[in-house]
Amino acid sequence: MTTFMLCHGAFSGAWIWREVASLLRSAGNEVYTPTFTGTGERSHLANPDIDLDTHIQDITMVFEFEDLSEVILVGYSYSGSVITGVAEQIPELIQHLVYLDAFVHQDGQSQADLVGLDVMSGIKDAAHNNGDGWRIPHNYHSPQPPAPRRTDLLLKTVLQPVSVKNPSAAALPHTFIYCLQGSKDLGPVGKPITKAAEFAKIDDSWQYLEIDSGHYPWDTIPQELTDLLLRIA
Repeated sequence: MTTFMLCHGAFSGAWIWREVASLLRSAGNEVYTPTFTGTGERSHLANPDIDLDTHIQDITMVFEFEDLSEVILVGYSYSGSVITGVAEQIPELIQHLVYLDAFVHQDGQSQADLVGLDVMSGIKDAAHNNGDGWRIPHNYHSPQPPAPRRTDLLLKTVLQPVSVKNPSAAALPHTFIYCLQGSKDLGPVGKPITKAAEFAKIDDSWQYLEIDSGHYPWDTIPQELTDLLLRIA
C-alpha cells in the first residue's frame, strides 16, 4: 500500500480530487486530500493574513496528526509552491514529490516572480477592485462568473517567496507531469509551468512524464492521471 497526499490548485479545494482519490483507493492505496485554509469548503476562514506559510502548515499538520511517513506528495498547479515548502520542513516523511503541471521555485522566488510583472499587475488590480485588496476572484481576467465551487485565491499566498535551502529536500525523488495542452487553458499564467516542464525534461535529476490533456486532468481524464500516479508509486 502506498500513501498519497494530493494538494489542490488555486481557486478550488479537495473536491477536485474526488474521482482520482476514489480510483487510487480502489487500487489499495491510502489517500489524503486536504483543503487549504481559506479555500474550498474552508473559504469561510479566509482572511487577509493567510499566506503561503499557512498553506504549508496545513499540510505539515496533516502529516503530524495522521502520523504519516513515506508519502507521495502531489502538488498540482499553485500547490507546487506548497509542496516545495513542505519538503523543506519535513523531507524525512516524504517518499516522492510530484509536480502536476505545477509551479516550481528556485530559492527566494514567489509565484508573483514566476508569472511576471504584467500578469501580476492584472491580478493585483483584480484584488484591489473586486477582492477588498487581499482576495483574487476566480475568473478575474474574464467577464464570466466563477465556475461552481470555485473560491478566491488569497493574494499573500502568491506574493510570499519560497525558501529552497534544505539539501535533504533537494535529494528527494521528484517527478514533473506536464499537461501537453495545459498552456491553452492558462494563457500567460502557464508560461512558468511550461518553463519548469522544459527544464525537467532535460535535467537528469527529474523524472519527466507527459499527459495528453489540458490543465484539468483530474476532471477530464482521471483514470489516465491515476495510472500515471500509480506508475510513479
